[in-house]
Amino acid sequence: MFKACYAEEMREIDRAAYETGGIPSIVLMENAAIACVKELNKDFDLRCKTVAVFCGKGNNGGDGLAIARHLSMAGVKVYVYLVSGNDYKGDAKINYDIVSGMDIPIETIMDTDGLEYKIRFADIVIDAILGTGIKGTVRGIAYDVIRIINENARYVLSVDVPSGIDSDSGAVCGVCVNADKTVTFAGYKIGMFLYPAADCTGEIVPDKISIPEYVIGSQGIKVNVTDAGFVRSLLGKRGNDSHKGDYGKLLIIAGSTGMSGAAYMASQAALKSGAGLVTIACPESVNTALEAKTTEAMTLPLDENDGHIAYSAVSEITEKLSKVSAVLIGPGLGRSRDVSEIVRAVLKSCRVPVIVDADAINAVARDKSVLSECACDLIFTPHSAEMARLTGLDISYIEDNRINVSRECSEELGAVILLKGHHTIVTAEDLTQYINNTGNPGMASGGSGDVLAGIITALAARGIGCGEAAAAAAFIHGMAGDIAAERYGMESMSAADILECLPEAYMRILG
Repeated sequence: MFKACYAEEMREIDRAAYETGGIPSIVLMENAAIACVKELNKDFDLRCKTVAVFCGKGNNGGDGLAIARHLSMAGVKVYVYLVSGNDYKGDAKINYDIVSGMDIPIETIMDTDGLEYKIRFADIVIDAILGTGIKGTVRGIAYDVIRIINENARYVLSVDVPSGIDSDSGAVCGVCVNADKTVTFAGYKIGMFLYPAADCTGEIVPDKISIPEYVIGSQGIKVNVTDAGFVRSLLGKRGNDSHKGDYGKLLIIAGSTGMSGAAYMASQAALKSGAGLVTIACPESVNTALEAKTTEAMTLPLDENDGHIAYSAVSEITEKLSKVSAVLIGPGLGRSRDVSEIVRAVLKSCRVPVIVDADAINAVARDKSVLSECACDLIFTPHSAEMARLTGLDISYIEDNRINVSRECSEELGAVILLKGHHTIVTAEDLTQYINNTGNPGMASGGSGDVLAGIITALAARGIGCGEAAAAAAFIHGMAGDIAAERYGMESMSAADILECLPEAYMRILG
């Protein structure tokens, strides 16, 4: 699993690679170039392609020069364009001097005359103009070059980060390259997952460029990007002598008049995520519908008040808590005083992990004093509007500061926080964070969150730690959404399609 780094953390990794790992920086530059060429070879038959490499004056430009050298040695027609002159230093100068002695055309871009033609002539553009250290606004010839690349390039591969993004904040520094693919080194850059930069990276491919894991791990970086290997390690292999009790007993407290679908979707997602036994506690009036729709899940019909579970049912609910290994509360519960009191009673009485979702989040947001009475592990699953209610922060501020807000909320509430959105952020109990890199805009439909909540609960019920369960569930959910998008298209897919694709997602992960 790769880390996600701030620019200063990346500089420390580079320093430690040399001081602790004994790897000279010129070797890292060479390996970065090889990683980029390897990705180009995956996507193209390079023997019949023309490549234009745009190089800035720093180490990012040095990477570009090394890429040009490798491509030329492989028989590819390469043109090098220097965006900020040829006053190179250190490793970049070494590569410039090598390329200068080769049969590679090198041109310094002084103005934009003819630049559109040069870019259109190339099949592939390599963006090695600006690296991770940029602050402020891109100006001068670099601004013009980036703008014209965006308007005219057929395909762009960015080296480490698209030129012009702030790799810490995700801001666009006036203008940035819109890449088709970004090959990033040692670890992801935090800004790649934040907007607006996240729309400009294209496919992101990380490469450790030979930096040993112990060097990266020694930096104490607490932000990770979840991958299939991480999820696979948590799920493990089912024993031949296992039984349903080994895979968790779930209680899902959900549903109200007109909202039975939320309870159904969560229960089915839990079952398709390997849960051993699932019970849905719901208002009596929706029980018949749920019994008709579900075959594997059991139901617990409860007293109701105006279509919502009534507080008079609280003793029946709390009695059930001692017989399960995880609880989900909230999907489709609705908002009422009785619901709020039921949420309080569950959090006070429960001793197993509780996933607090949807209307249960709103109940806690109205009165957070309930958390002082809580003795169980909690996972909150807010979207930005629910997070605003929990924290009192503006939605726009939350969206601009998703990583920090998730961490601060986790500290305040003493709970795992899964902040939904593209690149969902999970903050675990120890403030380790996970960024999800699966999913697509087609998942923005009613019921999708209920599916996610069911997956989380199933994983927590089988004994996976709450932070890891939330991170793994977000990855699985997003992969199922990606499979659904492949099958049905993002415009037409629904939460039911995500549910349908869960088995294939698990098969792809488990191999």
